[in-house]
Amino acid sequence: MFKIHVILCPIDFSDASRKAVQYAREFALSMNAKVQLLAIVEPHPVSVDMNLNYIPVEQDIEQAILRDTEAIAEELRAANVQVTCSVELGTPADVILEYIQEMDVNMVIMGSHGKTGLSRLLMGSVAESVMRKAQCPVLIVKAEEREFIGEE
Repeated sequence: MFKIHVILCPIDFSDASRKAVQYAREFALSMNAKVQLLAIVEPHPVSVDMNLNYIPVEQDIEQAILRDTEAIAEELRAANVQVTCSVELGTPADVILEYIQEMDVNMVIMGSHGKTGLSRLLMGSVAESVMRKAQCPVLIVKAEEREFIGEE
């Protein structure tokens, strides 16, 4: 029997990723699983001001994102879900795939922006890359899809 112990839920605060958090909550509650929220900051060149003092932009962004991620985690905890959260620096698909291995993830539930055409070609699809390379089931949630989770 397949037992889900750890659900990885990458978040970018989009409507699709917020909906993915709802799915992760329901799966976690029904399977008594832990949710690992993961936010990723993509690295950018170090910013330099006029005095050539380096400004740690990523550190500031990471702290802000961690606060927002913790707020989502608190909502899950209020629903009796065991949850941890992390903010990592890196390329989103690569970081997600590393987490799957390191955290012994049984399932990934993530949002997809549903980009098509040129924007998808130029930017790629994190969800598609994870789905193709992950060694566990991946549930892709779109912001505009029909709801399968009903409010009681």
